[in-house]
Amino acid sequence: MALPQPEILSRSIGDVEIQYLHYPSDGPVLVLLHATGLLPWLWHPIARALLPRYRIIAPYFCDHRSAEPEEGGLSWKLLASDLARLCDELNLDTPFLAGHSMGATVIAIAAATKGLSARKMVLIEPILLPGAIYQSGLDIEKHPLASRSIKRRNRWESEEEVRKYLASKKMFAKWDAEMMDLYVKYGLISGDGGGLVLACHPRREASLFMGGLHFDPWPILPDIACPVMVVEGGESENRSFIDLPKIASLIPGGSYHLVPGAGHLVPQERPEEITRLFSEYFR
Repeated sequence: MALPQPEILSRSIGDVEIQYLHYPSDGPVLVLLHATGLLPWLWHPIARALLPRYRIIAPYFCDHRSAEPEEGGLSWKLLASDLARLCDELNLDTPFLAGHSMGATVIAIAAATKGLSARKMVLIEPILLPGAIYQSGLDIEKHPLASRSIKRRNRWESEEEVRKYLASKKMFAKWDAEMMDLYVKYGLISGDGGGLVLACHPRREASLFMGGLHFDPWPILPDIACPVMVVEGGESENRSFIDLPKIASLIPGGSYHLVPGAGHLVPQERPEEITRLFSEYFR
């Protein structure tokens, strides 16, 4: 029996068009927003396991708008507006929302400032930097995330070389095998001169990280009206500078959940556990 596959669709929201994966169902809507530099296909094992209980929408937020990292990148408040407009265009009435990393922060901003009403939200490892950083700003070299992303390797001769490279990196060491296959299949594209390059170019990823500095999300956390679960990886490298228990405490309906042994990329490392969390929390 063939496993369920999503429709690959797109929708204009006025000035830009956003591509998304659509898993049809008569169930309530669940919108899933990916992390910086990743892609909606990395929700696929989780979305497939949740069918047919939910109708699932997974947008792709990498290249629908152009921005340069040296010029401040792409504002996450603008992305929050794009998300709210997409949900409006698709007539999604009070969906469940879940996001990872950048996706989690964009969802929170959309719910608090853009009128995006949600039944419940799960924020996995949202990126809220220490408050002083939003006032002082950072250039690319000093940004803890953009400085690394813009230097990512972006060319391989073959899939075999890609897999060997990824296996050597700590970031991918704990990934679920199917997640790794999906990343290799959909996260890389053919380069102009042959070989393979990242679908989300390192400069675009750095632009997205830099865009997170345009708007300080801390003051708007008390304005999130729906119940929210904040999820943290117990071994996430971001724990040294992002206080997720504090984020959960500032949201009126907030709760905190720790995933022991997981890093920042919790959905890619523990898809079965994230599926279980969604099933229990959203039901």
